[in-house]
Amino acid sequence: MENIALNLLLNDPELSPALKAIAHKVQSRERISMEEGVYLYEHAELGYLGVLANFIRESKHGDDTFFNRNFHIEPTNLCVYDCKFCSYSRMIRQKEEGWESTVEKMMQKLREYDGEPVTEVHLTGGVVPKQNLDFYASFFRAAKAHRPDLHIKALTPVEYFYIFKKAKLSHYDGMKYLKEAGLDSMPGGGAEIFHPEIREQIAHDKCNAEQWLDIHEQAHKLGMRSNATMLYGHIEAYWHRVDHMERLRQLQDKTGGFQAFIPLKFRNQNNQMSHVPEVSVIEDLRNYAIARIYLDNFDHIKAYWAMISRQTAQLSLNFGVDDIDGTLDDTTKIYSMAGAEEQTPGMSTQELVELIKQVRRRPIERDTLYNVVTDYTNVEFESDKKPSYYKLPVIN
Repeated sequence: MENIALNLLLNDPELSPALKAIAHKVQSRERISMEEGVYLYEHAELGYLGVLANFIRESKHGDDTFFNRNFHIEPTNLCVYDCKFCSYSRMIRQKEEGWESTVEKMMQKLREYDGEPVTEVHLTGGVVPKQNLDFYASFFRAAKAHRPDLHIKALTPVEYFYIFKKAKLSHYDGMKYLKEAGLDSMPGGGAEIFHPEIREQIAHDKCNAEQWLDIHEQAHKLGMRSNATMLYGHIEAYWHRVDHMERLRQLQDKTGGFQAFIPLKFRNQNNQMSHVPEVSVIEDLRNYAIARIYLDNFDHIKAYWAMISRQTAQLSLNFGVDDIDGTLDDTTKIYSMAGAEEQTPGMSTQELVELIKQVRRRPIERDTLYNVVTDYTNVEFESDKKPSYYKLPVIN
């Protein structure tokens, strides 16, 4: 289908030759280079980026906008690592401010959702010695025995690297063991910024980029899908962002196992980087758009409405984003503790559907693997029905 906005852009006599060349590549579905990615960050205006990103978004998904219903279990907020940007976890020496769940306590949480129309349980939290390979394998087995249809999306390479090293297992053997115990897929957290120049400053003691990428690669080899994130808007330069996305793009070429890319905005409250100012909403939208343009082999770009506000989430749907996560409440504090827009986030399915419809997009409830659960385009809600809230993760 002809894209009027893109044609107008390509015929703009004031558009620079470099930007016109990139626009022609996008129109032709050609991959842009790292140099062109950096050039977009340094020279492209928001309107230009929106036209290109929306062209790609609509080529892939039309107006479909995805969300899911799941719930979140946080096994612990204690952690052996000291990430400077983290407002959530507490070091082991701050044990009085934290918690460590048992397998039974986690199962109690899971049973609270018996009979609820959720399709996924999401686990992520801190890293502590007691929550080892057998701890998580025991929970995965118990969860699958209790509710076999529930998709288990759990932990990041940060947790797995520590767990597998302690168990003296290779990344492949560790992921295989946990998959056989019931693990279905992996979220995208812990990526932060891959380049060691930045990673050493903000997360020096956690797994490095190569280890993070390898654990995802081994999961993909086993047939599991996963997501990827990037923490942006702190001390990194534009080229660090492009370097980060390039490493993801290369692994995706190799395995095809990534589903969604999730840019995560740095929030500066209650952490060791509070002196670093946050970037603007304009920069948020530019970053979503460039991610959509650069990561041509990723199907989905996701934004979290609770992190960036409902209004910005609506805007992002015109800048390459096709997934805004889902309903959630204030039980998950990873972003609220860092100063996110929504301090007690909660949105019913009806509110979320209306949010998407207000910007003329189609609300599609999905499962973890992006199978359609319900197309809400023509669904009418009972206006007097009390909305149901589902506890959903903030980091996917």
